[in-house]
Amino acid sequence: MEGSFAGKVALVTGGSRGIGRAISVALAQKGARVAVNYRANDDAAKETAAEIESLGGICLLARYDITVPGEVERMVEDTEQTFDSVDILVNNAGFNRDNLLVRMSESDWDAVLDTNLKGAFLCTKAVLRSMMRKRWGRIINISSVSGVVGNAGQSNYSAAKAGLIGFTKAVAREVGSRNITANAIAPGLVITELTEHIGEELIQQARRRAAINRLGTPEDIAAAVAFLASDEASYITGQILMVDGGLGL
Repeated sequence: MEGSFAGKVALVTGGSRGIGRAISVALAQKGARVAVNYRANDDAAKETAAEIESLGGICLLARYDITVPGEVERMVEDTEQTFDSVDILVNNAGFNRDNLLVRMSESDWDAVLDTNLKGAFLCTKAVLRSMMRKRWGRIINISSVSGVVGNAGQSNYSAAKAGLIGFTKAVAREVGSRNITANAIAPGLVITELTEHIGEELIQQARRRAAINRLGTPEDIAAAVAFLASDEASYITGQILMVDGGLGL
């Protein structure tokens, strides 16, 4: 496929469903070869690959657990052996286990921090070597409005997503001299498999609070990712882009 990302390679963690799938497809539509990371759902991954290939794109399915250092190293090695490099990393993988703090288990705290924050650390560290050698790279972390303003019942998720914001800013300072940018996107309420269980009352509350009276879509987030990965965004780094319809105002 011809496009603004022709010749580039993107690795999208949690790339087979929801926001991750929309990101994977959007980058492929613009010409990137895409490694779609996922942990367990083979059927969803195959559907994403089929969609990319139906559009003329090139896709590598990468079933690895991003919380395990050895698996992350193998994932990046597999991607680089197949496509030669990783130019764009989208740290999208994440999930929530919501509960009030006084009822939250230590295992639920650890599990959310491991995937949402530690996974981004491991993946970013693994791809930086080749990006620094090429003196070009884009790191885009999917945070959340919950990481900016907090959310009751989500102390683990909010902490992980807020930590991702600090991580983004630190990485931006470390690698900017090598023509590598690091930015974060903070989505508002986007209905996916991760959020569809929250109930109609909370959905309507979020719609009333937002400046734009609709819910976000995975494609809204994918469009922001495509912009931050582009040459047009080459002088933007260390920034948090709120794609939330004004929910966090």
